[in-house]
Amino acid sequence: MELKKNYLAFDLGASSGRAILGELSDGRLSLSEIHRFTNGPLEKDGSLFWDFDAICREIKTGLKKALLKTNDISSIAVDTWGVDYILLKKDGNAARLPYHYRDARTDKTSEKVFSIVPAAHIYEKTGIQYMQLNTLYQLFEHEKTHPEDFEGSTLLLIPDALTYMLCGDRACEYTEASTSNLIDAKQKNWDLELIERLGLPSSVFPRIAMPCTAAGKLTPELQKELSCPAISVMRIGSHDTASAVASVPAPHGKKWAYVSCGTWALLGAELDQPILSEKARLAGFTNEGGLDGKIRFLTNIMGTWLLQETKRVWEEKGRKISYPEMGAMAMKAEPLKFLINPNDKKFLSPGDMPGNIRDYCMETGQGKIPDDNAVLRCVYDSLALYFRMKLEELQALLGVKYECLNIVGGGTKDRTLMQLASDCLGIAVAAGPVEATSIGNIIGQAMADGTLSNLADAREIVRSSFDVEEFKPSSGNAVTWNGALEKFRKLCQA
Repeated sequence: MELKKNYLAFDLGASSGRAILGELSDGRLSLSEIHRFTNGPLEKDGSLFWDFDAICREIKTGLKKALLKTNDISSIAVDTWGVDYILLKKDGNAARLPYHYRDARTDKTSEKVFSIVPAAHIYEKTGIQYMQLNTLYQLFEHEKTHPEDFEGSTLLLIPDALTYMLCGDRACEYTEASTSNLIDAKQKNWDLELIERLGLPSSVFPRIAMPCTAAGKLTPELQKELSCPAISVMRIGSHDTASAVASVPAPHGKKWAYVSCGTWALLGAELDQPILSEKARLAGFTNEGGLDGKIRFLTNIMGTWLLQETKRVWEEKGRKISYPEMGAMAMKAEPLKFLINPNDKKFLSPGDMPGNIRDYCMETGQGKIPDDNAVLRCVYDSLALYFRMKLEELQALLGVKYECLNIVGGGTKDRTLMQLASDCLGIAVAAGPVEATSIGNIIGQAMADGTLSNLADAREIVRSSFDVEEFKPSSGNAVTWNGALEKFRKLCQA
């Protein structure tokens, strides 16, 4: 390994974006935040879009700030959320603003799609769990309403469009493209048969580029505008969860699963081949692309959203409270007395989360929640039980017994959740790193330029650079959790 390299990671989420400078030196990685900006939907003519030009301006600002700190940047890479896209015309301009995945135009699209291709067949080919926001349904609706946008255009998902802005190369990176519901899970390329059956023009789909490869150099125009050298632009796991999972400091010699835990919690395992069975589809598991040819076999769980919304509601009423205080409050309440299904539609949208939790418990015959401590304990217990239920489903589908659950991302800062998860699962929970996605982006760049040989080497860097806290099950409470699990399963099946 070379003595020292600087990598610039742009990590974009649905509400904010960041530029992170990573220094890789003597087998250790350190991070510093260079720039942070807000991101969010733009409402126009009754539809929701992304302000792509504003995002591009922020990326340029982040690059300028990074160059003020060091003029020795080895490469740049971008990761974002999945599914959203731009149709890029030959002149380099977008056909229209990119739609936001929460736009309502796909609310009833699935009925039209499934009348052409059954849901089970789509899963058998692509391995992707149905969500109305997937690119497949967005493109189907887009082509019906604005077919002119497709004429002479190239489809680029959001991180691919940003990579194009930086270096001028038109391609779709595999991990991001896998979220589209249009990639053949076995061939790792566009499913042209499915695309043609849906009436989508195959001409708009560019080549698939693998993660951890070079995309090009900053365009001459950008070099002139920013007064910077021809910095390399890399493709990494440009779907943010792919980068987060790449950062998991997997334990040596143990069978492990992971949770990328933030607003959403994504629980799964790394596989060599996709699982395309009907059982996997009905259990709600999806097959997304990973680094080093891996498949991320995972399911979506509501994560810290329930706690975030509860905190927001209380603070709007003038009650300032921290997450550690919320965890301490929960531990004062009777355990496993009240339970909810965290993925119930009642909890999906912003609103009076504490009130919705109380209503749910009354509606399901559990009685009246006595106080705020019990509201919080209900949330923590229910999240821990959902982790266990889905981990058991994962083990049954794969025929594996996991010895450790690695949890990465912002949710790992909640020590109450980490301990209760370990207690409920009956196995060790390794919590950290917190900055999982940015770390994954940076180690992906180091793999792309050959500084790191493979994912195993990259994870060794993560282990030596960042703190991971281990939580072990408390003794003597397995029977209590086992009993609660049966009640919880019934709630989730109702």
